[in-house]
Amino acid sequence: MKHNQLDRREFLGAMAVSALLTGRAGAQPTEPRKPNIVFILADDMGYGDLACQNASSKIPTPNLDRLAMQGMRFTDAHAPTSVCTPTRYGILTGRYCWRSRLKEQVLWPWDPPLIEEGRQTVASMLQKSGYRTACIGKWHLGWTWPFVKDVDKARDKAVPVDAFDWSRPITGGPCAVGFDYYFGDDVPNFPPYVFIENDRALAVPSAQKPDSMFCNPGPMQPGWKLEAVMPAITQKAAGWIDGCAKDTPEKPFFLYFPLTAPHTPIVPTDAFKGKSKAGAYGDWVCEVDWAVGEVLQALDRNKLSDNTLVIFTSDNGPENSAYECAEKYGHFSMGGLRGVKRDTWEGGHRIPFMSRWPGHIPAGTTSSEIICLTDFMATVAALLGITLSGDVAEDSYNILPALLGEKLDHPLREATVHCSCSCRFALRKGNWVYIDYPTGDDNKEPVWFKEQRRYAPHNSPGELYDLSKDLPERTNLYAEHPDIVAELKALLEKYKADGRSVRR
Repeated sequence: MKHNQLDRREFLGAMAVSALLTGRAGAQPTEPRKPNIVFILADDMGYGDLACQNASSKIPTPNLDRLAMQGMRFTDAHAPTSVCTPTRYGILTGRYCWRSRLKEQVLWPWDPPLIEEGRQTVASMLQKSGYRTACIGKWHLGWTWPFVKDVDKARDKAVPVDAFDWSRPITGGPCAVGFDYYFGDDVPNFPPYVFIENDRALAVPSAQKPDSMFCNPGPMQPGWKLEAVMPAITQKAAGWIDGCAKDTPEKPFFLYFPLTAPHTPIVPTDAFKGKSKAGAYGDWVCEVDWAVGEVLQALDRNKLSDNTLVIFTSDNGPENSAYECAEKYGHFSMGGLRGVKRDTWEGGHRIPFMSRWPGHIPAGTTSSEIICLTDFMATVAALLGITLSGDVAEDSYNILPALLGEKLDHPLREATVHCSCSCRFALRKGNWVYIDYPTGDDNKEPVWFKEQRRYAPHNSPGELYDLSKDLPERTNLYAEHPDIVAELKALLEKYKADGRSVRR
């Protein structure tokens, strides 16, 4: 029966949130001290790239390893999809992207905004809660571009430079969904090749990208250098933290820092070339590690580290060039997992995830709790005592108990939906993962890799694996357990039909 009064469990939960924010249990009622929140999102970084979770990694990641030791590392964390745009949508809205208009693939150059007008995001929620908010880096969720004439917007076509009026605002981006500030280049391998600040291009992209430069064709700022992007957004992120500490020290902040690496184009600066034993890709990951270190240093020098929740993760698994990297250098970005970016197999969506909040998240710990990046919104809401309405964050679970190291007597998530680039579904519940398609392969898995990993051939309408016994997904148990297949298939269809997977 539903009562208006708080039951004992709800009351204790509310008191725990209050104690967290005031900094000590049993404190006298005071204005809650809200933590700063920094969410760093790598682009195409594999589970096995980090030295702290892959003893065979050929890439040194000292800053990330230290972050893991200062906080908690999750070993069973997942992106909601195995590609870029849909995961970013899920992080900011707490909703699976396949519920939006984007059912497969990613947004392409010149596509309009994906986040629906009026939809609450993590940023708008925090903005209303008194936070200063910024997105610095890769957006890839669409804009309303300042076109002044109709043109062919196909991704393989070079849109003329005179098709735009760059004196006009670029609307529908981060500042339209709750961010006070934005700086970035939208997508490093898509036009326009220019930095955008808030809703304006900082230069006129008056040239066409030369054929000799990697990336899709389109307008470019003269003199644009791909190598300059990561240093620029890193400097801006660290500087924004400095500005918050100086200008509004009493105001909490939320920094969403989506990196442009180690996604292609692979363009490490000279300072990182040769730093790894995994070629240019490994050196590019080293630059990611440096960027994380710069942000952590900004928190340290402003004495903000103790009151800042830092999360580092990736939007999906590594690009399929990881197979070449494995064959050439012996570095497996996917670690011991099967699959890469775009796939429904674990390597496509199981990702690095670590969190630090001194005094709250136990240091030097790991968690095997199954979590998904859509959980960020409900977790932040729980942290701040915000009640989410039924029409937001439909696929977001509160994972705060796991973050705080509480002993759990049941999984926080009932189940988790995985989705490939071509919108092939899978469902994870407990140790079982069901793939609702004959194969989890959206790429072409190399024959040598199959042979090396001893993957058993199969011929069935779907796949079923017990990850507690078969994490590399070698043996398909679909035919042996029709009851489990039926159960998971039914739950997947229910989640699709209901329009949500979380009950509130």
